[in-house]
Amino acid sequence: MGGTQSRAGGRDFLHCAQHGGDKPFGRGESIVLAPIVFVVDDDDTVRRALVRLIGSAGYRVADFPSAARFLEHPYATDDPSCLVLDVQMPDLGGLDLQRALNEASTSLPIIFLTGHDDCPTIVKAMKAGAVDFLAKPVESDDLLHAVATALRDATQALERRTSRELFRRRLARLTLREREVMVLLVNGCLNKQAAYELGIAEKTVKVHRARVMKKMEAKSLVELARAADKAGVSLFLA
Repeated sequence: MGGTQSRAGGRDFLHCAQHGGDKPFGRGESIVLAPIVFVVDDDDTVRRALVRLIGSAGYRVADFPSAARFLEHPYATDDPSCLVLDVQMPDLGGLDLQRALNEASTSLPIIFLTGHDDCPTIVKAMKAGAVDFLAKPVESDDLLHAVATALRDATQALERRTSRELFRRRLARLTLREREVMVLLVNGCLNKQAAYELGIAEKTVKVHRARVMKKMEAKSLVELARAADKAGVSLFLA
């Protein structure tokens, strides 16, 4: 398995294993970084092995010897990431860390590792949103498959969040009247019907409509409605 070396102690250090070398790759000025996998395990030998395995698959890895050290690290990132987490640890255990992350509304997919076959713990972790629960010693293929699944989920969640933030920024550009016109048109009203509902001239509706489409950067009302749905914003009247 790979050749990256772990730095114990949970310092702000990423074991970079990008495609084609030890630097981020991209075109021109556009830099694309590999996803990040956080590893938390109090067993130094196990943690180093996990770092080598995950790094060999092309991911960046940041490892920590305890849940407390992980929480000291700026784990929030705009890159897809997940957490490989040991269940049984001194002081703050894996389930405690999961609870803390959930309470902080942190959408970080978690893969639990355990050396004990504890069904109640497994059920509790999965109900709290864990992606997978693997028994030690973990099979390499099983772990890498779980990591790929977790990062896929993280990527999709990041795309949804980005779409939502972008849509809402564009929505904030609209005046109150433009929002009223937009909602009526998305709900199927013709220009003259929207004009009647709002008590304004049809040509005024056409002006507002053009401004809405420009500010929302949409080519059609259908595209606008789809963008709203993707962002989790309802424009439809009850």
